[in-house]
Amino acid sequence: DLEHYFAARERLIRSRATHLDQLADKLRENRVKRVIEALLSGEEPDSSGATPTHWDDQQYVEDLGLIVTSPWVHISNRIYREIIPRELTVVAQSRILLDQPSHWYLTPENRLDMMQLMRAFQQFFRENADSWIERFDYKEAGPQLLMQAFLQRIINGGGRLNREYGLGRKRTDLIIEWPQNTVKGMFGPVQRVVIELKIKRGSLETLLPGALEQTADYADKAGTLEAHLVVFDRDPDVHWEEKIWHMQKSWRQRTIEVWGC
Repeated sequence: DLEHYFAARERLIRSRATHLDQLADKLRENRVKRVIEALLSGEEPDSSGATPTHWDDQQYVEDLGLIVTSPWVHISNRIYREIIPRELTVVAQSRILLDQPSHWYLTPENRLDMMQLMRAFQQFFRENADSWIERFDYKEAGPQLLMQAFLQRIINGGGRLNREYGLGRKRTDLIIEWPQNTVKGMFGPVQRVVIELKIKRGSLETLLPGALEQTADYADKAGTLEAHLVVFDRDPDVHWEEKIWHMQKSWRQRTIEVWGC
């Protein structure tokens, strides 16, 4: 059943089988990097400036089996969708030092306390973003990758972090699945949390309506009331005191927690 598939997928990823090691080597190639980095960040290059080299790169990555271009450009399968960001952040995941153990983020009902977890991420991002993103090969997707590494470290072994990417969507979609019954695991009640990641381009007032609509739509599809929107401000001239904030927004009769980083 589906749980057997997820367990097998995790064992395959952790085993670093030969094929997956070869994948890690391919991710370091500049031709591959240009395409996959755009996918991970959700930022589609301006097509008016596209050159034959851009299209050749995309064709090359498709020939490798890493992406599919129809009906839109996306990572070709769920195992690659999971392993690519984990491979790119494997060092960060192993070296992220949490101020509190993972169980600190749990409520007495064994639910993730997302407000506490998100505040912890804001502080972690403030203290570590500049140094860690500089170490990533994929710097343009650095904020999204760093958040996934942080979440993977928190939920690893207890829950699941599912990722969705699509070129030109200008966002990264994450779903946390956390089993509330330690005996039944994923076969029992599961807490589902949607987290939408966006890079701030222009004003926040212009970004929010569309971003809130995307977050609400994704939460509807996931069947959850817990929805968070994270907005990364990469402007080096903006002070951290202005980048770190939190607000609560109502959208389509649901509450969405919005976080600035």
